[in-house]
Amino acid sequence: MKLVCNQSDLNTHLSLTSRAVPSRPTHPILANVLLQADVASGQVSLTAFDLSLGIRTTFKAEVLESGTITLPAKLLNDIVSRLPAGEITLYIDESSDTENHSGEGLTVTLKPQSGRYQVRAMSAEEFPELPVTENDKAIHLTVSALIEGLEGSLFATSADESKQVLTGVHLTVKKDSLEFAATDGHRLAVVETSNDNLDADDEQLDSLEVTLPNKALRELERMLAHSSKEDEPVAMYFDQGQVIFEWQNQRLTSRTLEGQYPAYRQLIPNQFERELTLDRKQLISGLERIAVFADQKNNIAKVSIDSESQEITLSVETQEIGSGMESMSAQILGEDIDIAFNIKYLMEGLKALPSAEIQMQLNNNLAPVIFLLLEE
Repeated sequence: MKLVCNQSDLNTHLSLTSRAVPSRPTHPILANVLLQADVASGQVSLTAFDLSLGIRTTFKAEVLESGTITLPAKLLNDIVSRLPAGEITLYIDESSDTENHSGEGLTVTLKPQSGRYQVRAMSAEEFPELPVTENDKAIHLTVSALIEGLEGSLFATSADESKQVLTGVHLTVKKDSLEFAATDGHRLAVVETSNDNLDADDEQLDSLEVTLPNKALRELERMLAHSSKEDEPVAMYFDQGQVIFEWQNQRLTSRTLEGQYPAYRQLIPNQFERELTLDRKQLISGLERIAVFADQKNNIAKVSIDSESQEITLSVETQEIGSGMESMSAQILGEDIDIAFNIKYLMEGLKALPSAEIQMQLNNNLAPVIFLLLEE
C-alpha cells in the first residue's frame, strides 16, 4: 500500500473517525483505525468501531498502491495533527522486522515534507466489519433538519446510564417532518423540523420511531457540521437494533436503545393561565449574571412575574455568599406569580432556542413551564 495525501485531509478525517475508538478497548484491534486505500477510486477511507458506534469517512488522495492496514488511532492522530501543512506519503514498509511482539511485523512509514515517522501496524484481518441492515430501503433526511433537531434536543438527554433509554434522543420520522425528543426526568426538549427531502419510496412511510444514544448523535452532529450543503440528502437505514446514516462519503452506524420511551406528549399541558413574551438573549444575560451567586447545593433562580409593571425579576440568594437580582421587561398575560428553576437547566434550554424572542407558558408554580421559540 502506498498513497500521497494532504495533511489537512488526513488530520480532519482521522479526528472525526477516532471518536469511535473506545477508551478501554476489549480487544487490541479496537484501539486501531482501519485505513483502506483504493487505486481505482483514488480514495482513502478511515474506519473506527467500538462495537456500538462505528464511523467511516472517505477522502480523495493519490493512491499508488491499494492496500488495507490498521494503525494505533491515538498515536496516529497525535503524529498527523502535529505535522506541517502539505503532502504526506504513507506506505507499508515491506522490509520491516518480522520479529516483534505483535507477531505480524508490519510497519507503516509516514513521510511529510521533512521528517520520517514509523508506526507499528496490525493486519486488518481481525478488524470487525461495520454492521449492515437487512432493510435496504433508505429514509431520506436533510442535513439542516438533522442539525436543527440535534442542537435543540441533545442537551436534555440523561447522563445516568442506569436510565439507559433516557440517555438517548427519541426520533420520530413522519411523512414530511422529524420530531426529536429528549428528557432526563427533570426537563424535556421537543423539536419538530420539516423534512422536504422525501422521495417516492419515503412517501409510503407512515411513521417510524427509534431511540438513539446521545454519544452517537453527538458524533453525527459533529460530522454533519462539516457538510458543505445544508440540503445534502442523508440516507437513514433502520433495522431491528441498528441504524445507519450515510451521506457524501461518510457513514455512521449505531445500535439503538431498547425500552419504551416515556409518553412525553402527555406531560405538555393543552391550556395555560399565563403567557409571557421575552427577549431571549436579554434573559440569558440576566441569568448568567445572577448565576454567580448560585452554588451546587442551591442552584435555584427565582422568577417573579409582575403583570402590572409588565416585567419579570430574576433573583438568586445564597446565605453564605450573597444575592443578585435582575429585572427586564416582558409582554405578560395573566396574574402575578413567583416560580423557581434550576438555573443550569434553564440556561441550557434557552440557549438551545434559536429565536430572538421566546414565549413562556405556565399555569401554576408546581406545573411544567413551556418555552417556545417564536418564528422570526
